[in-house]
Amino acid sequence: MGVFRSLIFLLSFQLLYVAKGSTVWLNKNGYEDLVVAINPQVPEDANIILNVMNMIKNASNYLFEMTKHRFFFKSVKIIIPKTWKKNINYSRLKTESYDKADVIIADPYIKHGDDPYTLQYGGCKEKGRYIHFTPNFLLNDKLANVYGEKGRVFVHEWAHYRWGVFDEYSSDMPFYVSRNSKAASVEATSCPAGVAGIPVFQDCSGDKCEPRSCRYDGQLYEKGCMFIPDIRQNIPCSVMYLQYILSVVEFCDKNTHNSEAPNMQNKMCNHKSTWEVIMESDDFRNSAVVNASAPPSETTFRLLQTQDRAVALVLDVSGSMSMHNRIRHLRSAAEAFLLHVIEIGSWVAIVTFDSDASEKAPLQQITDDAARQKLVQCLPIIASGKTNICAGIRKGLKLIADKMNTTYGSEIVLLTDGEDSGIATCLDLVKQSGAKIHTIALGPLAAKELEEFSTLTGGLKLYAVDGAVHNKLTMTLSAITSGSGDISEQSIQLESKELLVQHSGWMNTTVPVDKTVGNDTFFSVAWSLSQPFFFLRDPKGKEHGSSDFTIDNSNPNTARLSISGTAEVGDWQFCIKNLHTATQAISVTATSRPAYSDVPPVSIAAHMNRANRAFNPVVVYAEVSQGFLPVLGATVIATIEKDGAAAVTLELLDNGAGADTMKNDGIYSRYFTSLQGTGRYSLKVNAHGRNTTTRLSLKQNRALSILGYRENGKIYMNAPRPKFADKEIKVKLGSFSRISTSSLVVNTGGDSAPIYPPCKVTDLHARIENKTIVLSWTAPGGDLDNGKADHYIIKSSENLLDLRNHFDHATSVNSSNLIPKEAGREESFKIKLENFIIKNDTVIYFAIRAVDDTNLISEVSNIAQTTWFVPPKASVPLEYDGNNEGADSIVIVAIVAVCVIVVCTIVSSTLCVLQKRKGRVDFETMQKHM
Repeated sequence: MGVFRSLIFLLSFQLLYVAKGSTVWLNKNGYEDLVVAINPQVPEDANIILNVMNMIKNASNYLFEMTKHRFFFKSVKIIIPKTWKKNINYSRLKTESYDKADVIIADPYIKHGDDPYTLQYGGCKEKGRYIHFTPNFLLNDKLANVYGEKGRVFVHEWAHYRWGVFDEYSSDMPFYVSRNSKAASVEATSCPAGVAGIPVFQDCSGDKCEPRSCRYDGQLYEKGCMFIPDIRQNIPCSVMYLQYILSVVEFCDKNTHNSEAPNMQNKMCNHKSTWEVIMESDDFRNSAVVNASAPPSETTFRLLQTQDRAVALVLDVSGSMSMHNRIRHLRSAAEAFLLHVIEIGSWVAIVTFDSDASEKAPLQQITDDAARQKLVQCLPIIASGKTNICAGIRKGLKLIADKMNTTYGSEIVLLTDGEDSGIATCLDLVKQSGAKIHTIALGPLAAKELEEFSTLTGGLKLYAVDGAVHNKLTMTLSAITSGSGDISEQSIQLESKELLVQHSGWMNTTVPVDKTVGNDTFFSVAWSLSQPFFFLRDPKGKEHGSSDFTIDNSNPNTARLSISGTAEVGDWQFCIKNLHTATQAISVTATSRPAYSDVPPVSIAAHMNRANRAFNPVVVYAEVSQGFLPVLGATVIATIEKDGAAAVTLELLDNGAGADTMKNDGIYSRYFTSLQGTGRYSLKVNAHGRNTTTRLSLKQNRALSILGYRENGKIYMNAPRPKFADKEIKVKLGSFSRISTSSLVVNTGGDSAPIYPPCKVTDLHARIENKTIVLSWTAPGGDLDNGKADHYIIKSSENLLDLRNHFDHATSVNSSNLIPKEAGREESFKIKLENFIIKNDTVIYFAIRAVDDTNLISEVSNIAQTTWFVPPKASVPLEYDGNNEGADSIVIVAIVAVCVIVVCTIVSSTLCVLQKRKGRVDFETMQKHM
């Protein structure tokens, strides 16, 4: 039994880095249980289902060919929202849900286009979060002229999602100076190099565009110049560049890869080809080539429909729950969950367990506040006896089955603080139940095997440390919201703060309520010893004193206030004074719901995962968004706690350095280097923005759209994209604050804390100023992206791959006078040109490594390039067919020679929206009700 427990524990630990919990698995060569989910706000349209089926069927054939007869899609589940009509062909969900889907179909927020994309948090080889398609992408056949055949697009996105590869084009740097041949030349950012095509610039006024030749601006073409490929290519790759070209049937491999191109694939995967990365995946290692010209079987589909939410609270009331006020905290947290978190229309049952299980409330529907209060009265207040977790689970499943005639699609919320040697006895029952089990481990002694239930069923794995007041447990329990995708009714945590306040000391807290929330807003104050003096002032100055709050006799250490209607937008100010003779803990909690059904709220999703990279470091992520648009410029603070260890606070950054993969994508990241041995760690993330204009960004890793093409010497242009397609959107939301929680189980393999080197520098730039080469980058830390390094090693070479592969043997740059700054700060270093032999067509590459005070050394940075290059004179006019549909006018190509020395930086600039300040568009008027 001990070996079994250890195996399951380690397995669950190994799988934790796939945070979203995809259920896709490879059965020989076929992917099984791929989940596609339709957002509840998408209007019912059977053609969406049919077109999804056709897209994936076609994608299966393409994938089989593009992976050299290795992979295909075997079985797919499509989740139909509850808002669509019932159909006898729709089965009931089991543990599948919208929030765990591999592919989601949803309208974009603010009509910014139909670009498919894959949300990727991590680095090379790390799986994505989900693939996103809009309904219009699936329904509008004309978009095949913009993105290519849907099945081909799906394979492109699948490679992002499943294998952690990146795009081989760059919207920010579509051209670069190449040295693949003897002489330098300007080439399109592509894979492979030498894709046939032509640079074109479109002068647009209103809806009318006049294509013309691209002019040089220094060594490169002017901003806005785009590469128009030939529709017929003599090369079979690459899927991650020109997926829409019919002749493209391969990924770039080691022989065809363009290691020079300044694209995300080179930056993130250290200049490896996409096929090399795929070959290193578990999928590739666990499969073999199929000796057939087509997939062994056609893709099969099952249609599942979301039902009413059914939840059984299964709560530990064994004797250990009487310690540290746990039973009192449980009641307070469960009360907040029932009154303010679980959605209206949900079904709830309550079960308690010690050595046996008891029914406290049968499964009943929450239809109004009275129904919520009725359930609250059933919550436990006394703890005694031993712990029998399986008895509680069996009782919870029985109560659900008694009412619903099935446990499929239901949820168990299992909260316990104790150990139980009998957990293995009900694992089979749990697996067969079709129910999702969310586990909450309370305190340091909760059963180590507890997370097995969540691993088997796709439930949440949560953990709360003991506290003087209940807010940590309340915050943890409040994270268990519906996974249906209907955010219009979901509870949103605005604030959760706890402080130790001295006698006569004050705790003053501001809780901003922004324009996207305000319904069912609820505030609470909790204290550990005796009631403090307090009042809450709304944005208009009205004060709500303690007499306006409700204090329940069964929960005398908490005061609650519900705001009727929609809460006033602005800052709500808590003023609390500790009247007790001693220091006591005081906490403030605030939750709300969206103000409008058609305006998505600002939201935050926090995760803590072990990264699939050197040293397997823990990375903290927080995605801040409105709808599907990233929110930029937020202040994001993470607090990590473990029983018996001091809390650690980190500021998460969206700067494209350190743990952060991509700058300005709304995903704020940081390495967590203060591990305190094996065990559970809880994560709380607070994201807030003050009363300034909130910037929303479009997704940066969008599928490449077809700007135009050349066929038989003639150029055909597609209609230009919307003017705001590549710009930031600014909206006035008011100040906002959001809280998100998560947990992680870590096995360090011992009691000692891991030792980390400095993190890899990923944003090295190079430029020339006054006959001096200037290198700039974001400082790494001494431990990954925390602290500061001891010194840097800078090297140069005239060969990119030699610098990457043989860094130690490259030419050293004297940087002995360079003292590293604190992690996250901008570094700059100047190199005199007199140290190099310079002539036309000279290319010099630079890379850097950081060393800490124990001589641990970072990986080699991204590679920056400086080029001395005189653009060519010359060219011949090419034909443009102005009569073709989508075409606008004749393109005459002429190249004007310019002799300027400029720097082309490899890779790093692919992350930046270069003209963000010039390109902002005010979309305030496009947000309804604002």
